[in-house]
Amino acid sequence: MSDDILSVQSCEDFSRERLQLNQHLEKMTEQMENVSVKLSWMAYDMVVLRTSPDLAESLKCLENEFLKCKAVICGPTDGQDKKSHPAAEEPNIPQEKS
Repeated sequence: MSDDILSVQSCEDFSRERLQLNQHLEKMTEQMENVSVKLSWMAYDMVVLRTSPDLAESLKCLENEFLKCKAVICGPTDGQDKKSHPAAEEPNIPQEKS
């Protein structure tokens, strides 16, 4: 009788361990899929940048303009002083010709 109880407990322990192992394996597989997707995007970005060097310069200009807009909307950040704050300058708005 005690052999039956031990056998049942051992079977339950094995099932629990197998379930945990499957969960860990599934989680690791998902993490590897995420890494694979990130790696694919990195490779794509590198190909695009190497085939079109002007794109890197365009992205840098876009980032600079974004930072200017952000500074105007949110105010200067800790690293900026009031003098370099774009809002302190006169706005560069084109005038309509009459």
